[in-house]
Amino acid sequence: MFKATLAQSNLERGTDWQQKLKRLKGEIVKKKYATVLIAFICFLVLSVAATAQTRNEIVVTLPFEFVVSGKTLPAGTYTVSRLADGKFEGLILSSYENRTSVFVHPVEIESVSADKPQLSFERVGERKFLSKIQTANDVYNISVSRSVIVEAAARSRDNRPASGSSGSN
Repeated sequence: MFKATLAQSNLERGTDWQQKLKRLKGEIVKKKYATVLIAFICFLVLSVAATAQTRNEIVVTLPFEFVVSGKTLPAGTYTVSRLADGKFEGLILSSYENRTSVFVHPVEIESVSADKPQLSFERVGERKFLSKIQTANDVYNISVSRSVIVEAAARSRDNRPASGSSGSN
């Protein structure tokens, strides 16, 4: 009976040891999975940050109202960014302070290395039409419809006071 108890005790100790070993292996596997998961999440965060930096986003403050894509926008601070990663997808011009945005579809895109991002306008009478957006890597030429320019010029002429003098002798 003593031998049976001793054998049973050794058997129980062996199974306890096996259970502890299994638990230890499980903990090691969990730690490895957690490490891999954390590394993967860090990789995703860094890739999203890198994508945001390459999107050619510029911020510009315009002290005047202007026209783009047939819409008159008020003076303010605007963010110009790509709609997608591809530069041929178009741009979005948005202003948080004015709660306005407009899609801009350029007619031509030139790959140019520029020192300073800038916006160019075509002035007709008192109205300014956005005609070019230059980012650090590209120049986006925007079509300004000739009929819109002619209409703006006509309005400008109609709103001007008559100059000259009408004298009577």
